[in-house]
Amino acid sequence: MYRLIKLITPPKEWRLTVVVALGIFAGLSSYAFYISKAHSYLSNKPEVCVNCHLMGTQYATWFHSSHRERATCNDCHVPHDNVARKYFFKAKDGMRHAAIFTMRMEPQTIIITDPSRTVVQENCIRCHTMLNENVRLSTVTNEMAKRGEGKVCWNCHREIAHGTVHNTSSTENAIVPLPESPVPEWLNELIETKNKK
Repeated sequence: MYRLIKLITPPKEWRLTVVVALGIFAGLSSYAFYISKAHSYLSNKPEVCVNCHLMGTQYATWFHSSHRERATCNDCHVPHDNVARKYFFKAKDGMRHAAIFTMRMEPQTIIITDPSRTVVQENCIRCHTMLNENVRLSTVTNEMAKRGEGKVCWNCHREIAHGTVHNTSSTENAIVPLPESPVPEWLNELIETKNKK
């Protein structure tokens, strides 16, 4: 243990620089966590999905679907077989979304990825098993469908959750909840006070 501590401890002439750099890194990381509302992604609220303005179409079409009364975004798009897989999937998918959005690489049409297709199919089966006990589709996995051994649920029920609209500009006038402002109230008051002078 002593060797490990000695190995990672910087030389005396670098200690102040390392402490300042770590402080700056911690501060910027905390600010990024706050401004991105990362804590909100631990909830199951559908409004969280529109923190990213690109998801407005998906939110609006879900809001007017039959699933709105029974299922949130996470009910369909996140695994439910165990807690570790659920939060690992949310973190992995969230980091992917954040990277795409930060790099301005978002597509005009949002298309579900293969790992997400697997999760959505699992959740269709999980929720509708009682209704579809005698229907072969209820046991077809995404992997089986890729091999041509059946169809996934949305091959027939494509318009159920999000309708036919998947283009991010096709529902430009859709009413969706606006994300809360990341600007603290005290700063808004300070700005208003300065603008009045």
